[in-house]
Amino acid sequence: MAPRGFDRIGPRGAVSSTHHLGTAAAATVLARGGNAFDAAVACGFVLQVVEPHLCGPGGELPAVFVTADDPAPKVLCAQGVAPAAATIDRLRTEGCGIVPGTGLLPATVPGAWDGWLTLLRDHGRWELADVLEPALGYAAGGFPLVPRIPVALGTVAEHFRTHWPTSAVTWLPDGRVPRPGETVRLPALAATWQRLLDAATGPSREARIDAARDAWYRGFVAEEIERFCTTPVRDETGLDHAGLLTADDLAGWSSHYEDALVADAGRGWSVAKCGPWSQGPVLLQQLRLLSGVDVELPGGVATEETVHAAAEAAKLAFADREAWYGDPAEGDVPITDLLSDRYTAARQALIGPVSDGGLRPGSPGGREPRIGAYAARPGAGRGTGVEGPGTGEPTVSREGVARGDTVHVDVVDAAGNMISVTPSGGWLQSSPTIPSLGFCLGTRGQMFWLEEGLPSSLAPGRRPRTTLSPTLAFRDGAPAIALGTPGGDQQDQWQLCLLLAVVHGDLDLQAAIDAPAWHSTAFPASFAPRGWEPHGLVVESRLGADTLAGLRRRGHDVTDAGAWALGRMCAVGRGEAVPGGGGPGALHAAVDPRSGVGAAIAL
Repeated sequence: MAPRGFDRIGPRGAVSSTHHLGTAAAATVLARGGNAFDAAVACGFVLQVVEPHLCGPGGELPAVFVTADDPAPKVLCAQGVAPAAATIDRLRTEGCGIVPGTGLLPATVPGAWDGWLTLLRDHGRWELADVLEPALGYAAGGFPLVPRIPVALGTVAEHFRTHWPTSAVTWLPDGRVPRPGETVRLPALAATWQRLLDAATGPSREARIDAARDAWYRGFVAEEIERFCTTPVRDETGLDHAGLLTADDLAGWSSHYEDALVADAGRGWSVAKCGPWSQGPVLLQQLRLLSGVDVELPGGVATEETVHAAAEAAKLAFADREAWYGDPAEGDVPITDLLSDRYTAARQALIGPVSDGGLRPGSPGGREPRIGAYAARPGAGRGTGVEGPGTGEPTVSREGVARGDTVHVDVVDAAGNMISVTPSGGWLQSSPTIPSLGFCLGTRGQMFWLEEGLPSSLAPGRRPRTTLSPTLAFRDGAPAIALGTPGGDQQDQWQLCLLLAVVHGDLDLQAAIDAPAWHSTAFPASFAPRGWEPHGLVVESRLGADTLAGLRRRGHDVTDAGAWALGRMCAVGRGEAVPGGGGPGALHAAVDPRSGVGAAIAL
């Protein structure tokens, strides 16, 4: 049986995030009269400091949200684009067969600063200085390292000392790997933030926020990024490469809003996601594919048949991701056809009684799918997503190659504002620290392919097809739950586990998070070296020995990850729409116990 947790419930607001200090900062904002957007921004900046192996100032973010005045879900896309100089020919001449996962070549325009400030300007109430205060305090005064940070630093320490000395100065005090719990300070980052705040002048709150945006994208931050990128650094190819980002790339970019994609999840539930520049629609496709399955979760534990059907649905959805998803501004993405009843029915017929080991994209609207030559080959070093004590945190090589590392935050307030955000990128271990700024660039460009004609082929100004995937769920048309998790390619599979437990198991948020999870690895990975494993299925042992044996008999290559291994889920919810009660006005919060550092607070 799955242990039954309990939601935190309060009347004023609720927050859940992957680090307790981020959650505390957001809860303090709510307690002092800030709204959900003020709280989310404050939390996001704290996470850039206290989980630097999972996100940083040089990263990016997508958000899905509703406001108190408008229950229609919107998306904020703060995913930066490829530089103007980033062409397939250019990277091939640099000796790359795929985009490297480390260094300067895979850097896209950093989107997080503009994204957070855009949300604050348009939907928050507070001044930038107020929401940035907690993060600035931790950067200047110090913060304790969670256990995974020293583990990551220990893996890349020699690479830092030999090839990335600016990172060694920042993260290896006295040349040594710091201890878990040791206090670390980031004075250069604190100075950068203070300089941005000093530039935030103007006659109104909005004007002051815009001035701080300009100081980053058309001021000293952009200039320092361009200067740093001109010096070659070692990356995972074993060669030294300069970066491609310029100040003009930053000056010409800004985050923007889009309508969310919404699909039916059954039993009165619907789900809102980001568009096909993310992997978000795969969750919608999985839910649609399972609409014809009798989903069974007795006591919150999925049956063999349910796990099998979900794994096969994931394979089909992620094969479509590989064949069809990409930046819709740069080409045709047939998302309407992919989510249509006719297409879904045709794909449901492919879910058989045993595991299929092929990569089977469909033909939405009669289009012919295309899988790149590299992606079509199984193997090539696909990870399970649980190597080491990570629960969805990064697997890091000695050269800084990382998979699946991200943070998450969900917030809801009493007025009806609700937001789900999955910030990521700018990981301390994957690109060298810019000493004058105190942070490193992101490496999201590794998700492009160096093959022409694919929906996610590298091209100047194109968004990479990101794994970042926040979620809102609606019950009878009303905003009910904000949820999400780190985990790279696993994000929309672990979220599926939670939603099945809520929608079909009638579990409250905490019990749904606590329920045993699973995910497939039988599709091309988004992170270097980008391999895949036919029949690969990773499960938690709490599904039961009989279920695991049955899955193996069905042909799945089952990896038992342990009892509590998969996910770092966060969730908040509103009132009686959430199973478990609480009534109108009650706000719910829950968090995954698997990580040990996340926290949920309702107040």
